[in-house]
Parts: sequence; structure tokens; C-alpha cells
Amino acid sequence: MLPSIDWTRPWFATVLPARRQLDLQRDTVIAALNGRARALDLRNPSGLPLAFVPQADLPEGVAYEEFIGATGGVPTRDNLHDFFNALVWLTFPRIKRQLNALQAAQIALSGVGKSRGPARDGATIFDENSALLVLRDSDAGRALETALRGHDWRSAFIAQREKFGAGGDAEVWLFGHALMEKLVAPRKAITAHTRVIFAGDAYFTLDDVARRAWLDERVAQDLAQQGLTTADFTPLPVLGLPGWCEGQDDDFYNDAAVFRPKRKAAGAERE
Repeated sequence: MLPSIDWTRPWFATVLPARRQLDLQRDTVIAALNGRARALDLRNPSGLPLAFVPQADLPEGVAYEEFIGATGGVPTRDNLHDFFNALVWLTFPRIKRQLNALQAAQIALSGVGKSRGPARDGATIFDENSALLVLRDSDAGRALETALRGHDWRSAFIAQREKFGAGGDAEVWLFGHALMEKLVAPRKAITAHTRVIFAGDAYFTLDDVARRAWLDERVAQDLAQQGLTTADFTPLPVLGLPGWCEGQDDDFYNDAAVFRPKRKAAGAERE
């Protein structure tokens, strides 16, 4: 399972430090994960110690999120999906805890049911397939957000290419563990549900450890205060990010099957 991951890829940089803290030569995956969870004193929303437990510990008929909220146990299978989920817990524990709180509260309110509702849908999408796009709180950062939300891909990724990377106005941190799993075998069409966060100049002077901590606290706080729905996201074809894929020429970005134009609102062309 794990040898299939190419850790040199830029999209795994978010969780690479957490992976490096695991001694998988000595321990089983779950034992290694739990060692780090204890070292970081990870907690669930109720304050119970967080532990990664075998999937068999999840009782039949009990929702996954409900179980985490009640016990602190995170059911974990021996697969890439759950391995990346655990790495995100080790990287952004405050965000994960707040997402679990949102999901558990919705389950307590309306049960599991067939329909999750907008709040639980938003939390699930965030958990599974999101990326965090940090933009400098400036005219340049706002212009880049406008281009991305408007699906003006050539403006965002070609004309404003220099804004990404060291010293620029934008950076992307992956959060969704299903998104990371898909990127083990990267395809051009893989798209993240992206949450935009504006940060002041001071953020861009921090090192990577401090940036992760800032993001963890800021996003968790925003979720606690504002909640979450599916409308909060904007699509981002991740292999279109400058430097994240080879061959990013005009033909690459002219592929309308991936870099799709913005849909017109219903009735927009009516007089």
C-alpha cells in the first residue's frame, strides 16, 4: 500500500511532515499513528483522547462520525484512504475536531438518514475532497480569487502564475484524504473543492510549521463561528496549479473537459 505513494509530489507536502514522524519499520501503522496522537495529545470534540482503532471496533448501525464523537476512536482500515485520513488528523487536528463536532451535531439532530442535509454534506465534502487556498489579503490576492471563482483559468494559472509559490500571494494545502488518495495515481481531471482563506502579510513570513498551526486554528475557528455548506467551495483542478504537472502549456489549459467555463446562472440570458 504505502510504497505506491510518491512523496516527492507537491500535493503530498501538506502531510509529509506527519508521515516522517511515523516509524513504520518498527511499528504497525495503527501503533505508529497512535504514538503520534498521544505525543500531540489529540482529542475529540468532547475532550476524550483520540485513538486510531480497527474498523471492527465500529458497532453495526453506528455512524462513523457519531462513534468518534462518543468514544474518541477513529475506525481505521488498512488502506490508503484511512491512512491519509489519519495523517490529516496529525496535521490539522483542530479542523478535524471541528468537522467531527459539526457532523456529530447534525446526526444527533436528525439522525443518519439517507439525506445528510447541507451542513453535513458540506462537512463531508470538506473532509474528503477539500483544499485550502491561502491568498494574500491584498488587491493581488483578491484578483486571483476573482479569476478562480470565475473559472478564468488562463488568467489564474498563466497570467498570474508568479503569484503561486515562494514569495507569492497564493499557496495551496490539501486537506481532503480522498483527494490525496486519488492523487496517488494522478489524473488531469482531479478537482478539489476549495476553501479560500485570506491571510495578512505576516502569515507569509512564517515557516511551514507555523503556517500549518495558523491555518489549523483559523479554519477551525471559522467553522465553529460560521458553519459550513457546499456553497462555500470553489472548484480547483489541482494539476493546473503552476508547477504541479509537466507540460502546462496553452494546450494543457485549453482542455475544456478539465478547465471548464463558468456555468451561466439560470435566466442570465433572459431579457
